[in-house]
Amino acid sequence: MRQVRPPAATTPLGSERLSDEKRVTRVANAVLRAPVHRLPTKSSKLVGRLRFQTEDGPLEVYLALESHLDRTGRLWVRVRLPMRPNGRTGWVVRDALGPLRVVTTNLRVNRRMLRATLYRNGRKIWSSRIGVGKSDTPTPRGRFWIRERLRNLGGSGIYGPWAFGTAAYSKLSDWPGGGVIGIHGTNQPGLLPGRVSHGCIRVPNDKIRQLARIMPIGTPVQIVGV
Repeated sequence: MRQVRPPAATTPLGSERLSDEKRVTRVANAVLRAPVHRLPTKSSKLVGRLRFQTEDGPLEVYLALESHLDRTGRLWVRVRLPMRPNGRTGWVVRDALGPLRVVTTNLRVNRRMLRATLYRNGRKIWSSRIGVGKSDTPTPRGRFWIRERLRNLGGSGIYGPWAFGTAAYSKLSDWPGGGVIGIHGTNQPGLLPGRVSHGCIRVPNDKIRQLARIMPIGTPVQIVGV
């Protein structure tokens, strides 16, 4: 596997790996509602279109995996897409994205152990017991990222003091916000740890307050376990 582009690199982008989704991850906002292609060519099939905002209103953020310089000199970037089905990626022209920002954190969610752990530069800096989805509404496995951070979502205590929106979607497409999987606090801490939700990841309120201070937008999220 190719080495990831160093965080401090200033040379022009070429054909290279931009993120390892562990210690170095690059993210960007969309500056154009550009089409997303299956391959890095304008003639390839369309798989979607960039958008400026998330379902809740904050600026949408895209995780950049790699770049490709084609024979014509056009630069492309392969991004992860916040859409159904989970795990889709596609290519956009580089000019459709704003500046690439480097994130050095990553969050690992273990459904079997009912625990989430945040790392920075490979070092554990936070961990908590959690609640995950019930058997009929499971928290989806895969690689995602943090797209938004919202305070007092909905104005009630259901989601606790903070909520993070991820790029994962639940099987409940008619759920508010289109079924976005969130990581949020709770007004029922006695249920944690456990399989208690419709897919979201519930965290004790004191722990979600800590997380809100140390986990930036764009942090990659890996959800593992049975």
